[in-house]
Parts: sequence; structure tokens; C-alpha cells
Amino acid sequence: MKPNFWNRIRYRKTPKLLYFVRGFLRYYTPRWFTQRRLAKLVSEAQNRPDWDYIRDRVDYYCRLEQLPTPPAGLKPLSTHRVGSIQSAYFFDSYEYTRYFDDALLWRIEPGDVTEVPELPSVVKSRPAEGERGNAVVLNLDKRRHFMFLKDDIPFRKKENRAIFRANIDHLHKNHVYRLRFVERYFGHPLCDIGVSNHAPVVKEEWIRERISEFDHLTYKFIMCLEGNDVATNLKWVMSSNSLAVMPRPRYETWYMEGRLVPNYHYVEIKPDYSDLEERIQYYIDHPDEAEAIVRHAHEWQEQFFDRRREKLISLMVLHRYFERTGQR
Repeated sequence: MKPNFWNRIRYRKTPKLLYFVRGFLRYYTPRWFTQRRLAKLVSEAQNRPDWDYIRDRVDYYCRLEQLPTPPAGLKPLSTHRVGSIQSAYFFDSYEYTRYFDDALLWRIEPGDVTEVPELPSVVKSRPAEGERGNAVVLNLDKRRHFMFLKDDIPFRKKENRAIFRANIDHLHKNHVYRLRFVERYFGHPLCDIGVSNHAPVVKEEWIRERISEFDHLTYKFIMCLEGNDVATNLKWVMSSNSLAVMPRPRYETWYMEGRLVPNYHYVEIKPDYSDLEERIQYYIDHPDEAEAIVRHAHEWQEQFFDRRREKLISLMVLHRYFERTGQR
């Protein structure tokens, strides 16, 4: 079976033009207009019937300990303007910072963050384990990362193989894990593996053309291997009827990868990939269990679909940041 044509049209990344139009409309909306609404939105969040759920998410994203005063090195929100950081990180953070007073101090660390910052910082990603209080998560670069699909191919109708398509950046330390996977399983009958870029460590025989997310959906198993930080494809894979296959996540984002339950939300394999064949064959032979994982993955996705609630959680995370840095 092939993915439905109309699903390809409806479920895709927000077009760049629309993304930037929205971003600039927010940017040129007077800040006093949004700032005067903050107290009402905070009250709305705290009085919703799902406040306990909201608070739990806020607690997860912002683990800062209470500080008596803001630490040196933070900058006022008034300096957060177009051109100050990469556009995706700017517009996705400004969507919420515009609700707060320009004099409040903060720090944002854009990019693929894999270590906890020395100062309390807003980040897209952080380590999934250990002490990470200074890494306060917002949903940044979400046009690229927060993409969900509609998959109309049942699990049992898909091909009994795992597909992997990704870049391998030999200059980034974390890409060694992708390299080891390709070296071990390229040409394996249970795998369709291809690398999408040329690099000194990439063999010419590994090169394959890029394919769309929907073209992955004819396979029962989709490899979700971390690159610079998290596996970018994990979100849309877990919205499909295929199984996400990966070692336990080392990094997390707004998606709360650190809370995913192995073999309940995704198929866990060992960090050295040595049990991949065994795990794939198990779920080929036990389709009922595979379909249960698909259902659980879809249930996980659903919590991010309430746009109003996601907005309130984002505002409450920043509210907590300013509170815990001794500013409220």
C-alpha cells in the first residue's frame, strides 16, 4: 500500500512563508497588548480542570531551584529582537516572551543543546537524565521538530523491514552512533538503509536520495537515531502506524522523550544495536503487541494537540523561570 495522496498534502510542515508571516505579525503587535493579558492567562491556566496536568508539565520543563536574585549574565527581554538569534529560535520564543515585561532578565541558548548551561537558560533540548535545572525547555524550532502525520496504512499491511534515512555529520561527535549503525546493518535483509549526504566517513555505496516522511510509512519499523541531539523524526514516526525503533533517548525536548516508556511507546534496542534483528523479528511475529505500541504512541501524541493548553504551558514555564530567578 502507498500513503494517501491527500494526507501528503494536509499533513506537512508549515510552509516557510506562512511561518514567517505569522512570526512578523506577532513581532509587530504592540507588546503592551499582550503584556496586559498575561495575568488573565495565568489565572486561566490555574483554574482549568486540567491544572494538575499543566503544573506537572511545567515542573518537568522548568526544574530551576529558587534563586534570591537573578544571576549575572542574564539579559533583559528588551534585547530579544529580530536578528539577535536564528530566526526559528527567535520567532518560537518571541511567541511567548512578548507577554512579559521588557525589563525581566533571561538567557536563551539556541541550537542543539546537549549539555546543561552554566546559567539558567531557555533551550530546545537538554540531557534526558541527571541534574538539568539550568536547562529550561520551550518548544523551539518546532516547525522542524513538531510535525505529525496521518498514516492510513495498517501495521500489518506494511513491509517487514526497518528503514533508516539520515545525514551523517562526521564533524559532530554524536553522529558516530549513526555511523556505527550503518556500518553494522547496511545490506542486512531486514533493513533498508541509506545516507543522504556525502562525507569523508560515508561510503559511496551507502548514498541514497532523500525520501519524504510519507515514503517511510510503507515499512513496519522506522529507525529513530539521535543526531546532533534528539532524533528529529521521532515525533512524526510516533504519529504513524509504524514502530519507532531506537535505544533509550539520551536527550529530550518539549516532547518529553525522557518520559517515554520502552516497549510501550517505542521499541527499545541496545545502545550497540546488537539486538536489532531479534527485536524486529519479535514484533513481526507478534503483531498484536506491535499494534498496542502504535496505540500507546498515538495516545502520547494526543497530549500535544490542544493548542490552547500548549500555549498556557509555555507561558507558565516562562512565568516559573522568572519566578525562580528571583524576579517575580
